[in-house]
Amino acid sequence: MQKSRLEAFSDGVLAIIITIMVLELKAPHEGSFEALRPLLLPLCSYVLSFLYVGIYWNNHHHMLHATTQVGGSVLWGNLHLLFWLSLFPFVTDWMGESHFAAVPTATYGAVLLMAAVAYWVLQQTIIRKQGSDSILARAVGRDLKGKLSPILYASGILSAFWNTWISGLLYAGVALMWLVPDQRIERVLTEKKNTD
Repeated sequence: MQKSRLEAFSDGVLAIIITIMVLELKAPHEGSFEALRPLLLPLCSYVLSFLYVGIYWNNHHHMLHATTQVGGSVLWGNLHLLFWLSLFPFVTDWMGESHFAAVPTATYGAVLLMAAVAYWVLQQTIIRKQGSDSILARAVGRDLKGKLSPILYASGILSAFWNTWISGLLYAGVALMWLVPDQRIERVLTEKKNTD
């Protein structure tokens, strides 16, 4: 089965997720900077979630670029990832509107953690389908960022019940860690192209 439909569907879902998130930001009725003050925390949660969706879109694109074909298990793995990403608008709005209260902030972290797990499951499903000598398997390697991210998410979830600002900093730290697009796949693809 070709991967083009999977890519198109995933891109569409991610575009809808971003659109829903921005529609949750309500413009103030007053025309002053002071009227924006209550929107500061919802805007911060939106920016963080926008970064996360962008990071997932970018890395998903690279991962599928290194994928030759997909099957049922990959399609279901992809839907699993999209499910958790589709919860971003809800938890983003809840965290921002509650001004980073403990339960919404912990729930936001739980959705981030589950999206990371779902991405890893999809990645491993593709590697199993294509083999341990595939481009993706070689590119992933030890995946230190991938192993560190869930630990930081779990720390953020626990921190939410003590200090939500620490949680926010941990979530933002993971986003910053992934902000630079993953070059491993491009590097392996370039090496393969040069040897062919």
